Amino acid sequence: MRADTPGRRAALTPRRRAALTLALATTLLATAFAPAGDPTDGADPVSVPRPVAAYDFEHPVPGDHARERDRGLSGTTLDLVNGGAASRVRDNERRGHVLRTRQVSPAVRGNDDWKAGVYGPQGVPTLGAFNGARQATVMGWFKMTADNPAPNSGTADPDDRYNAIGLAGILSGTSQGHDVRALLELITVDGEMKVVALGRRLDGGSSQTFAADAAWRDILPPDTWVSLAATFDFDKGTMALYRDARPLPGRYVVPGDPWAVDGPPEPDTASPTDPRGIKIGGSYPQNTQEGNPCDCRMDDLTFFDRALTPAEIRSQYRRTGG
Repeated sequence: MRADTPGRRAALTPRRRAALTLALATTLLATAFAPAGDPTDGADPVSVPRPVAAYDFEHPVPGDHARERDRGLSGTTLDLVNGGAASRVRDNERRGHVLRTRQVSPAVRGNDDWKAGVYGPQGVPTLGAFNGARQATVMGWFKMTADNPAPNSGTADPDDRYNAIGLAGILSGTSQGHDVRALLELITVDGEMKVVALGRRLDGGSSQTFAADAAWRDILPPDTWVSLAATFDFDKGTMALYRDARPLPGRYVVPGDPWAVDGPPEPDTASPTDPRGIKIGGSYPQNTQEGNPCDCRMDDLTFFDRALTPAEIRSQYRRTGG
């Protein structure tokens, strides 16, 4: 028996047939011009694990707006250092509030720069997911708002500038507020500022740097929101960088095996210690000194305890406004 009964055939009027033909043609035309593999295409996003820590700067702690609640799994409350509640600002290109970080006194040695983070001298237990972790990802949106890198307030030379621009990272288990386990930042490599992923597998051990090939101002143009992500696989000894969900070509800076992953035992993991915290927009979240301040705006910062896949990076990019 045929499924299309005479009554159903009669319902397809000439007007409806023309409308269906036009819709099909429009769909085919749109498909023909859709770029393959575009992170902003209409493909269903893959499932992304919930981050260990996540901050959208829309969730101040009740009664203490100088702190930000964690929307991730860990419940790690963030301190808005020096700027306090004023660090949350509106931006015409992002929904709601974003974080503003900045240098305040470029000519004075001190610790008044606006940044964010958390610090525990014995480690931060809520960040225990990174204790002995095999992988990690640091991801967020960033906008350069001044002539970075900032003047170095720690020297007398007015022309001296910091050799790094702080974005976001997870501190090591023995960190003094600067050393990291997994970091997304800009640092000077062979005399040239570069966007980098910088990782340290072992507390007190050597770090490895994966530096993007492209000029940093091409990756982060002034007054432009850009999504950046850095992934770390401590077991494989690999890192990767992404801009707006697309991989950034780059190179490893340190030769040899700085993470000491060759040979047994396996698997290779980070040190079995809780990180001493998170730093955002500069070093020393305990606010003992200024270090590598970033005149920036930031939003939707996320920290995962595994290396997201390219498909997951694309999905997270779309979910946070890409």
